[in-house]
Amino acid sequence: MKVTDVKMEVYRWPRHKPIRNGRYTYSTSGLNVVKIETDEGVTGYGYSGGVQGAEEIGISILDYMKQFVVGQDPFDNERIWDELWQPKLVGRRGITTRVISGIDIAIWDIKGKVANRPVHKMLGGFADKIPVYIAGGYYEEDKGLEDLAEEMEKAVSMGADAVKMKIGGASINEDVERVRVVRDAVGPNVKLMMDANCAYRYFEAIDIAKKVERYDVYWFEEPVNPDDYEGHRLISRSTHIPVATGENEYTRYGFRDLIQNRCAAIIQPDALIMGGITEFMKVAALAQAHDLPLAPHGKQEVHIHLVTAIPNGLILEYYSDSTDPMWNNMFNEQLKVENGYVFAPDRPGIGFEPNEDALAQYRVA
Repeated sequence: MKVTDVKMEVYRWPRHKPIRNGRYTYSTSGLNVVKIETDEGVTGYGYSGGVQGAEEIGISILDYMKQFVVGQDPFDNERIWDELWQPKLVGRRGITTRVISGIDIAIWDIKGKVANRPVHKMLGGFADKIPVYIAGGYYEEDKGLEDLAEEMEKAVSMGADAVKMKIGGASINEDVERVRVVRDAVGPNVKLMMDANCAYRYFEAIDIAKKVERYDVYWFEEPVNPDDYEGHRLISRSTHIPVATGENEYTRYGFRDLIQNRCAAIIQPDALIMGGITEFMKVAALAQAHDLPLAPHGKQEVHIHLVTAIPNGLILEYYSDSTDPMWNNMFNEQLKVENGYVFAPDRPGIGFEPNEDALAQYRVA
């Protein structure tokens, strides 16, 4: 089997309302689809972390990289990855690594389809299901505390027993009150995560962590900038709330430094950003060697395979229609939350192909 073509299709659509985290406002959502075709008629679909406004850059990078993929056997994923990641030429982090991620995920989709096995079985098949949390709790115009509480209650009603909310976009005391309201809304038995999206300096993060400890916060995500390893370590030593981070880290080398510096208790790689499935599995093994659990960030349709394949998979992030109006129509299948868990799919490959009919009107590149 040989690869005959590699291409990317980009889709963008408006959200119900613009949403804001601790630092950024997002008015659209989207999907970057990497499609790899082979001479045996098997097509692989991969998904790449996108940068709004830089779609053409991503496509240009992919057009450059396809020379290292076309003509290759998809089962040689290690060799393909190594040829793609030449940091002197294409950069160590950022859009180039995100494009590599999409290519690599599509290659694993092909491998699973040819083997007639789901990717989580190809990778190790440690578990058939994984606990799940609903991500949300963004800031929105005219969204008050009652609305926030109602959103979190709805998330729990979906069948989840864990939720995540945003902080860092208001004053510390305002966010402490928001955390209190959510804890009261979901009750004492639901896990509550808070995510600052790198909004704080380390001493501000320590301040809010101490103030919300009484609300039994399950983890404190991305309190400071990803390169502030010492800040992460100081925060970790100042609170009993576990620090979680990694969604903006790249490759095994970045995670090596993150882990060696003991920056976090929970590691959060995103396979669509940090180098794809091939690289994710190296990070998972590195974390396991340090007795650290993984809770991947981002696309649940990909990460359900990865978090169930490994012994140190902790929990799956899950996005619903509260943050994305295409949640139920983006793919040909959907993951369902059942009694706090999501079950790994049994379809070959990734098992989630883009719903091209529904997406067609939103194609931008």
